[in-house]
Amino acid sequence: MRVAAIDCGTNSVRLLVAERADGGGLVDLDRRLVLTRLGQGVDATGRFHPDALARTLTAFADYADVIAGFGVDRLRLVATSAARDASNRGEFFAGARARLGVDPEIISGDEEAGLSFRGALTALPDVAAPAMVMDIGGGSTELIVGAGGAAPSIDHGLSLDIGSVRIRERFLASDPPTAGQLAAATEHIDALLDGAGIDFAAVATWIGVGGTATSLSALNQRLPEYDRTKVHGSTMTRAALHDLAVHLLTSTVAQVRALPSMHPKRADVICAGALIADRVGARMPVELTISESDILDGIALGLLQS
Repeated sequence: MRVAAIDCGTNSVRLLVAERADGGGLVDLDRRLVLTRLGQGVDATGRFHPDALARTLTAFADYADVIAGFGVDRLRLVATSAARDASNRGEFFAGARARLGVDPEIISGDEEAGLSFRGALTALPDVAAPAMVMDIGGGSTELIVGAGGAAPSIDHGLSLDIGSVRIRERFLASDPPTAGQLAAATEHIDALLDGAGIDFAAVATWIGVGGTATSLSALNQRLPEYDRTKVHGSTMTRAALHDLAVHLLTSTVAQVRALPSMHPKRADVICAGALIADRVGARMPVELTISESDILDGIALGLLQS
């Protein structure tokens, strides 16, 4: 069986076409990403911007051609933080249906967290428990604590309204952000983390998934261009993460965009994502491990097992 999973987030639209591997994992047939910034201005206006919606629907049309070429048996399109918050999501639904032939599923933060955890722990099944998966998206951040193995299990998971796009638009308006803006953003992030109900000090394995974590790994390794084989399974010390966050938060967008491996459309928000990761890191007793397997893999695994 071949399946296609589409994850439509606040900053990116991603596609995975896969089939089952021996042992219960996945064989990737096609994996791609388009940064459409669907969540542009949603935090302030509560609506999808027409340009952002158009960019996203164009990506859906392109993905429809890819999916048709593979002859998939099942397709699932999930939409996350931005779609939960937009009042004009009817236009989004109609556009997706016309291009892909399915309705988007606007999943809850809890389901988003569960899918991310399943994807990450299926690729890294033997890590020490409890493991915490951190998925910093454009509009929200998922923190999920549990154990791996053949059937990953979740003890605690939640979704917080802090993401790279949301924090950048709400707090970090200057280029680079001012000290006052940084202080306000840090206070906001810390308040949500302190109220998360997670025993950070007890975590034995800390795993980062999603575009923020993978981009930070590539920058930390000083890769000349992005290479997912070098990113997956890589590690970052908390000190290295902090130093990188400081560097990004004190650089202009133009300076960040010029860094090797940096996707130009992520350059303006990676500083906010790095700040969130750094504030989580300040509470962690272990270094950060990066996984290229995430919510997309969790969606595909669910399609293959349902």
